[in-house]
Parts: sequence; structure tokens; C-alpha cells
Amino acid sequence: MASGFHVPDGNEALRSDIPAIVELIERTARWVNPETFRRLPVWAPHTARGRPLYDASWNRRYTNTRKATGVTAEKFEGNVGALNALVSALDVASPKPKNWTVCHIWGYDDPSFAQQSSVVQDPRYFSCVANMVWLPTPLKGFTDTLPEIKVMLRVCAFHLYGWACEHPSVAEQATQVRSGWIPDGYPKSWPSPDRPCVLPPGVAPFSARIEREIAKRKQKIKADLLNGDFLHYPRDDVLSVLKSWDIELD
Repeated sequence: MASGFHVPDGNEALRSDIPAIVELIERTARWVNPETFRRLPVWAPHTARGRPLYDASWNRRYTNTRKATGVTAEKFEGNVGALNALVSALDVASPKPKNWTVCHIWGYDDPSFAQQSSVVQDPRYFSCVANMVWLPTPLKGFTDTLPEIKVMLRVCAFHLYGWACEHPSVAEQATQVRSGWIPDGYPKSWPSPDRPCVLPPGVAPFSARIEREIAKRKQKIKADLLNGDFLHYPRDDVLSVLKSWDIELD
């Protein structure tokens, strides 16, 4: 038998506490209204995780210079584009509250984060408002690393929005979710085949302000597509995203 201080897998150490963790998420999660998703599924079709970042003219690449070393490196999209999309789709009042973090429902499936997620690297899903939930920052780690919680969020999103991710990398999980399967411990306040009209706690209202924001975003996307001065604007990607979601800009 190996000597030393035995420490179990971190997920196993918490597994018996999953019901308590789920209750915290059930009570505090903030969800986009289903009508908001129907009106505009993807709010930033021009970007995704790891994409190059440009200035407003789409001509100058953003860079960052480290003070300690003087080394300059090009900047890439992290999660800011998704966060801005989610906060706008929720119509969060100003000032924006502290200690909240965007969680991609269909994102990482590798608890070690050793692999890149092809889902959030896809502009069809990175800023999809049915693929995000806003959580108190301390809870973010649970949703990223505990498979039991991750699948509950996916089931809730499917019954709330009628959507499960179409990316090939998650095809098996999406098929299970679409089948109507409900995992053990699934919150009773979340929608399910038996409760299709239930809205989970924390669903934002659909408002006139959101309706105006959607119209403004569509106008911005249309204007950007037509702007011939935007040297690095990803027109083909944006058009592909709009087509895949049947988004009309007029």
C-alpha cells in the first residue's frame, strides 16, 4: 500500500454534497427569457473563444505589452464577448453587480481543462443566449467540473429554450438530453417533460428595453456586414451563423 497522505479525487470528495450545490445553483442562477432567445439566439456572431481581437474599425489588431518584460503579444477573445452578450440579454441593471460569472452550458467537458472546447470556439454557440447562465462566481467551478451538475443545466436549457447543442463533439450528450431523460436530483422548480411551461427561478423578464436592444444589435450586424472598410471583419463566419439560426436582420 502506498505511503503518504491519501487525498481522494476532488469531485469524489464533493459528490455527496451535490444536492446542496444544486440547491444553490437552482436558487441563484439567472437565465435569459425564452422569448429573448427566440428573437435573437446569437448576440455576437462575429466572435468566439480564441478569436483575434480588433479595434472598432476592424483594421488594427489589439495587443498587450507586459510591463515586467516589455514583451508585446496579440490579444484573443476570452469570455468578454459572451459576458457582454449575456448581460445585455438579461438587461442587467446598472451598475453591474460584482462576483457574477458567465457559465457556458455546453462548453468544457474536460474537468482538467487540458483540452480546448470546440463548442465555445464556434461562433454559433459562443454567444448563444440559450447556452449561457449567469452564476455567482463561487459556483462557477462546480458547473465546469461536476458532470452531474453540467447535465442538469443542459436538461434545463433544453426544456426552457427547446434547444440542445448541435456541435458534433457533444452529439451523444445532446441526444440523451433531447430524449426526455431527467437526471437524478434534477430540481423540481426547473422545466421538464412533465412541467413544460415552468420557468426556473431567476428567469429575466422580456421587456421593451430588450426588444430595443435586439433591434439595435441586428442593425449593427447588418451595418458591419455592409462596411467595406472593415478589413478583418469575419463576414463569411457571420453570414454562416445567421443562416444556421435562421436569423433575419430586416
